[in-house]
Amino acid sequence: MNYYVLALDAFLVFLLNIPFGYWRANTRKFSVPWFLAIHLPIPLVVLIRIQSHLGFAWYTYPIMVGAFFLGQRVGYHIRKRKAAKKKASITE
Repeated sequence: MNYYVLALDAFLVFLLNIPFGYWRANTRKFSVPWFLAIHLPIPLVVLIRIQSHLGFAWYTYPIMVGAFFLGQRVGYHIRKRKAAKKKASITE
């Protein structure tokens, strides 16, 4: 197994999920847009795995799932931090 491919795929999955986490931060929890923000990137992640010939071995799942949720989390925090900064500048 080429670990560089796994690392590159995990990085791509991370980057892919940042905009979806950003979108998810502005939706009501368990609403349809919230559900879509979480689940729309999944076919793209599968496509990345297939195109890079990474496969679906068990040891790749923790890394890929971690990259998926870390990208969602980072996008969420970017949106929240931006909103807090905007709110602080309005109240000054």
